Amino acid sequence: MTGSPIEGLAGWRRLDLMSVGSTNSEAMTLAHDGDPGHLWITAGEQLSGRGRRGRGWTSPPGNLYASALMIDPAPPAALSSLPLVVAVAVRDAIAACGLPEGARLKIKWPNDILLNDAKCCGMLLESQNLRGGSMAVVFGCGINIVTYPDPGLYSATALNREGIAATPETLFLHLARAFDDALVLWDHGHGIGAIRERWLADAQGIGEAITVNLANERVEGLFEGIDPHGILLLRTGNGTLRPISAGDLFFDTSNIGGGTASAREQQE
Repeated sequence: MTGSPIEGLAGWRRLDLMSVGSTNSEAMTLAHDGDPGHLWITAGEQLSGRGRRGRGWTSPPGNLYASALMIDPAPPAALSSLPLVVAVAVRDAIAACGLPEGARLKIKWPNDILLNDAKCCGMLLESQNLRGGSMAVVFGCGINIVTYPDPGLYSATALNREGIAATPETLFLHLARAFDDALVLWDHGHGIGAIRERWLADAQGIGEAITVNLANERVEGLFEGIDPHGILLLRTGNGTLRPISAGDLFFDTSNIGGGTASAREQQE
């Protein structure tokens, strides 16, 4: 099988590359070639990739670019909650590197991690049906360690800039362990309640006034949390509870604009 065993993580392997077009694309190609999953692909740099709503990102050396390949991780109906799993795992991995006193590390709906109110990473989840009926699911993330793109939609930062002494290697090992732990808690979708509680405990802005940019409108209200599938729950001015499945969320202190936001963003 492709890759080498990861010490301390039974069943998981790792393929570490110097350079790749996209770790997600490489993982999906291996899935179609018959890889059984439980495979991490990491790269020193990415030369191309896909981002949420077609937005671009830079992938220079020094940051972490990693994708995990899973085959049939849960019944299809339970996969909608997988973004909550990956957000919890990424936040835990960064925290495991050691946070300076007073540092704020929060999950921002739908797919970001904020470090001291600035975006430090993004996530990309993709799935494809394979021959034989199985489904390949790939979770990829780009975490800014030493560099970050110019602020666009949101302010951006890097871990080292905020006093976190991480390297791509140490951060990857924390990520692999945190993701495995989160998957165990999720339990193929049966533990979504526990994962949702973990997500909410570290979420940014619960109970606060927010603005959400949708495809054709902008809505405002109070952020009341998420449902079990990760759908944002917005209490509008007339008291209606409105579910929102996709959009750009802004807090009162955010700068509403456009452009590149992070090393990688989730594709819907």
